[in-house]
This record gives sequence, structure tokens and C-alpha cells, in this order.
Amino acid sequence: MNVTWSYSSISLFDQCPKKYYHLRVIKDTKEPASEAMNYGTDVHTAAEHYIRDGKPLPGKYKYIEPMLESLKAIDGEKLCEYEMGVKFVDGKIIPCGFHDPDRYWRGIADLLILNREKAEARIIDYKTGKSAQYADTKQLRLLAGATFAHFPEIKIIRAGLLFVVAKDFVKEDYTLAGPEGYFEPFHPIVDQLKACHENGVWNPKRNFTCKGWCPVLECSHNGRR
Repeated sequence: MNVTWSYSSISLFDQCPKKYYHLRVIKDTKEPASEAMNYGTDVHTAAEHYIRDGKPLPGKYKYIEPMLESLKAIDGEKLCEYEMGVKFVDGKIIPCGFHDPDRYWRGIADLLILNREKAEARIIDYKTGKSAQYADTKQLRLLAGATFAHFPEIKIIRAGLLFVVAKDFVKEDYTLAGPEGYFEPFHPIVDQLKACHENGVWNPKRNFTCKGWCPVLECSHNGRR
């Protein structure tokens, strides 16, 4: 059985298989968009239009203009909201389209800058959280693995989480050493996801959203029942 995942979907499954089942499999429940989620979406859109199209930032997002100008000044081809997919063939990662029916993983780079002359790329992921204290770089590693697969001429990737509100930048550098290694740490949780699909068992798992935020009201752990 082919199981497709993204970093956000596998994180949701790891948080609670039952929640994943209702939101991503049978889709009988929707997670309401919060004010923070809407703000993050708007910032991503504004940054995309500013860098790709030169469209002025709305007034309330002017504060991120110096950060975006620094990114625009970096040499290289700039790809905004760049979609990538990968699949495994005989144990090797093969690049594929974002919507390829046989894809293993797919993800979107908020900003990918390719400098082919230097065999170097940059991956920027915008974050609107108020603090970078608990920054999670695992998504960057997946995007780096996919970038190495899609652009074999790239040998070095300088990546970072750009916290536009906190004005912080969490950096990670990657070197080409086989893109398979970037996905290997996720194999166990993906195997668990595959097993749930195959046996039809999606057990609930207590987590921080149970008390007041989980939209799956039928779960015994839900604190809003």
C-alpha cells in the first residue's frame, strides 16, 4: 500500500491517530482556522507576492520588508512556494511532481533560492510565532533532502526558519550525502501510519489539544464534550 505524507500530516498523525483519521482520511471534521493561522497564511502570501512579483506589502506587514529585502539581495533564482515530491524506487529517492499519484512525500518550500554557479541553495521557511525558543527544523531537513533530489547540481544548502515577528533566524546547513538519509528518521512513524490504514485501527492519543482545542468531539479524551 502506498502512503503519502507531508511533514504537517505526519506531525498530526503522531499527535493523535484518531484526530488524523477524522481530519485527513474520512474528512468528517474540520479544524477551524484560528486568528494565528490566518495571520500566518496572510504573511506567507504577502511575502510570496513581494519577492516573486514585486508587489508592495500591505501596511500591516511593512515591518517584514527589511527581512525580505535581505532575501531579495541574495544571488540566485528565487522560487516562491515551490512544490516538490519524492518517491522511493529500489531504495533510492527519485524526484517527482507534487501531485504524482505514486509520491511518497511532498512539501512546499516557502522560498527556494538556487545559485547553480556555486552549487548552492537556500531554503527559507517563514514563521509567525512570537518566539523561536522551540523552533522545529525537521521540516527544513525534509525540504533539503527533496532539493538535493530535484536539483542534483546543488551540493550545499543553507536553510533557516525566519521568525518574522520575533525577528530571529534559526539556521541549519546541509551537505549532499544521499537524500535518502534526510527521510530515514521518519520511516518508523510512516510505517505506523501505513499500518493504521491497513488494519483500520486509529486509536486516540492524549495530547495538548484534547482539553480545549481538538475538533474531534466524539473522542473520549476531548475536554469539550
